Amino acid sequence: MFFFQDNPTDTNPVKDIDINEGIEQLKNFSFNDFISDLSQRLVNFAIDVAIAIAVFYIGKFIIRRIYRIVTSVLVRRHVDNSLTTFILSFIRIVLYFILIITVIGILGIETSSFLALFASAGVAIGMALSGTLQNFAGGVLILLLKPYKVGDYIEAQGYAGTVREIQIFHTVITTYDNKAIIIPNGGLSTSSVNNWSREEYRRVSWDVAISYGDSVSVARDAILDMFTDDHRIIRESADELHLEEEQTDENPADHADIVHEPRKPGFFKRLFTRKAKVKEALDRWQEAHDHNIRALKPRVTRNPSVVVNQLADSSIQLQVRAWVESSNYWDVFYDYNERIYNELPAHGINFPFPQMDVHIRNTPDITRI
Repeated sequence: MFFFQDNPTDTNPVKDIDINEGIEQLKNFSFNDFISDLSQRLVNFAIDVAIAIAVFYIGKFIIRRIYRIVTSVLVRRHVDNSLTTFILSFIRIVLYFILIITVIGILGIETSSFLALFASAGVAIGMALSGTLQNFAGGVLILLLKPYKVGDYIEAQGYAGTVREIQIFHTVITTYDNKAIIIPNGGLSTSSVNNWSREEYRRVSWDVAISYGDSVSVARDAILDMFTDDHRIIRESADELHLEEEQTDENPADHADIVHEPRKPGFFKRLFTRKAKVKEALDRWQEAHDHNIRALKPRVTRNPSVVVNQLADSSIQLQVRAWVESSNYWDVFYDYNERIYNELPAHGINFPFPQMDVHIRNTPDITRI
């Protein structure tokens, strides 16, 4: 004890006093005091453990309730299944993380060190898994923006097939020969994706070559007659086209109550506005929005057509066009490949082979001159 006081390098007298007081307290500390202090600490710790357990189970009950409420809201809103799964998983992970940190704090453990540990671990994991995190971000964008959905036929990254699953890190597509292709979402979210199923209708085209000398009108009538009884081929009557033109040419100013989005009312007015009126206003705005979108789309006649596309070296190139629903595209395409080949020759139409005409001209014999 006197060694610390006489040490010339020690310049802190408070430290000497604290050490002396601690030694004196240890001398006066009996075994009964030790047992009493230990029991008091155990009781306090048991109380903290009981509170932590109660908070944990109460938190689990609250999390389950929140999970069910969010699930019911997403189901009523008809949110995509992939996006629903992601949102629910994210909510559950975040809520359980908060619950665990809260329980640790109740037990008396310092939570700041855990948070710092998680932050440093997150930085290290982020640097090691930069590509995986890019795929994660791409999956979130795909689920939110929905460039395609399950069941769509897409073409991307050199592959084409039907979307079977949209996961957080990758998308699974199935080709026509039943091969499962797994494509990372990072590339899908930053590159072009051709979604063949996004539009309701698609145009099918065939290139048909007929011989020079054959009648184009006969070939046209024969091909159009093939489409007559096929319900898969879409046709538009003159009345439908005229009605569409009238609807498209309407002036939005003539429907001011529909075209213009209703002004957003004040807080108290919104608070006491009836739900039916709000829904009616939103329906009018949606109708006006759809009308403007239709006006921006080019008016296309969806009747079948046969035109002369090219006068080639060996044949006349006809281009046959027909509109079908997107789901019938490939069936119609393959069916009429065969029908055109089988039925056109019966109308006197020939399919020429590539040919070259060689003209030989007599020249004077140079050796006789």
